[in-house]
Amino acid sequence: MEGTVAVTGATGFIGRALLQRLQENHWRVRALTRRPRLNTDAIHWVSGDLDDRAALRELLVGASAVVHCAGAVRGRSARQFNHTNVAGTENLVKACLEQDAAPRFLLMSSLAARQPELSWYANSKRMAEQVLADRAQSMPWAAFRPTAVYGPGDRELLPLFRFTRRGTLPLPGRINTRVGLLHVTDLVAAIGCWLAAPEPVSGIFELDDGRPGGYDRESLAAIAQAVWNRPVRVQALPARLILLAATVNLGLACVLRYAPMLTPGKVRELLHPDWVCDNTPLLAALPDWQPTLTPGETLPHLL
Repeated sequence: MEGTVAVTGATGFIGRALLQRLQENHWRVRALTRRPRLNTDAIHWVSGDLDDRAALRELLVGASAVVHCAGAVRGRSARQFNHTNVAGTENLVKACLEQDAAPRFLLMSSLAARQPELSWYANSKRMAEQVLADRAQSMPWAAFRPTAVYGPGDRELLPLFRFTRRGTLPLPGRINTRVGLLHVTDLVAAIGCWLAAPEPVSGIFELDDGRPGGYDRESLAAIAQAVWNRPVRVQALPARLILLAATVNLGLACVLRYAPMLTPGKVRELLHPDWVCDNTPLLAALPDWQPTLTPGETLPHLL
């Protein structure tokens, strides 16, 4: 398949993996960047951000599809999340609709959007999906809701995995909490299948690695034990202590003007008991996609 794909968030964790996949599949890429970068034969960099209408118009020149990966995952207020995740999405949708032929549009959302009441982040992701539903008009669009994504370059889950090499797995949440996981390679493979589909695939789709029932703390510890060939003990982190730390961190962020990751909203996400996906609708829509990687296979190569 050949053509031009416009990508936002191309310098992030998922975006970098996506660019590699697109080049392997012989797509031409126009990618948005906040700082100047050197163009290559395969990638044309466009300097600007989601507030820059001229940059968005340049980004979309000749594009048959858009993959919108840019988004805020840190913030000290709902306003910060909404500015990037909601208004930024709306700006990009408007720019797409100004084209002579609107491209296919794929929003990289989050499984957190399933529970918008939990956090500013989760709500902003749900609102971004609603922007697409309300504003896309005849433009074909879809939204992917991946669960926790891990892989090379991940800064959120890899530190947790590193603890397992020392024999401990520190986890917050209730004993019955279950999560899905998804390797970034499988995620960008799904994006590749979506791009290559002969007819546009529309809808909102959840995706994880397909493990029935997901993972609980004991199954994650067992995987780590098998990988490192040593006992791994689950260290349950008290919810009240984490919530207190998050509240203090948010207060400091407001005073010192930084964007925190650990906030009370993030703690509510971590304590939610069910982050397992149902892949069935996506497998039906994209029969060429199938997740293939598991933590047990990939963990030794990540650390």
